[in-house]
Amino acid sequence: MTAIKIDKVWKEYGDTIVLENVSLDLPDHEFLVIIGPSGVGKTTLLRMLLSQETPTRGEILIDGKPIASEPTADRGVVFQRYSVFPHKTVLGNVMLGPQWAQAPVLGRFFGKKHRELKARAMTLLERVGLGAAADKYPQQLSGGMQQRLAIAQALIMKPKVLLLDEPFGALDPGTRKAMHVLVRDLWEEHAMTIVMVTHDLAEAFALGTRVIAVDRPRRDTQAPERYGATITSDFEAKC
Repeated sequence: MTAIKIDKVWKEYGDTIVLENVSLDLPDHEFLVIIGPSGVGKTTLLRMLLSQETPTRGEILIDGKPIASEPTADRGVVFQRYSVFPHKTVLGNVMLGPQWAQAPVLGRFFGKKHRELKARAMTLLERVGLGAAADKYPQQLSGGMQQRLAIAQALIMKPKVLLLDEPFGALDPGTRKAMHVLVRDLWEEHAMTIVMVTHDLAEAFALGTRVIAVDRPRRDTQAPERYGATITSDFEAKC
């Protein structure tokens, strides 16, 4: 089954064309990595998959239906800059998403629901290697630990699609390699579809089952805004 379908999508800002005529069919449980030069529109495409941006033309479908107009729980996201709440503990950060989604008035659960969510969050923290850090605050964590926390925040919502925007760019090589192993393992365990943006070609082919390159095949030096980027190459990765 096709998890994501991008059909002849264009993105324009005023007279500037960022993306032009982008089409892509992404099956369930694919690990797609998007590569390309800086500023070419990779993150813009990811933001459209998250509903933080809307196509100027064309259509995006998820599970055969038009994409929701706002971000939903079935699409998780991890950015390079960690989206954590500094006043909440590691455990509190992971529990916050389901609490706001299901109890938006009070922003928290009580009784049995609270105990069940706490147990689920602790299981997930153990899985990403943060069980011993559950009572710490984000500022007490290393960069790699904060990225593990961001991944746990996304996975607690049980997303069908996980979007990763340069998630490992700020990490040292050793931590980065460990995160590669973790993300691949979690992808297999949770049977998710993953779409990841990176500038690192080796990382793309190490992680992805499929790699696409996004670039501007046509250029006008006198009017660079005239042409947008599109998919220029599509590779099946052998991981």
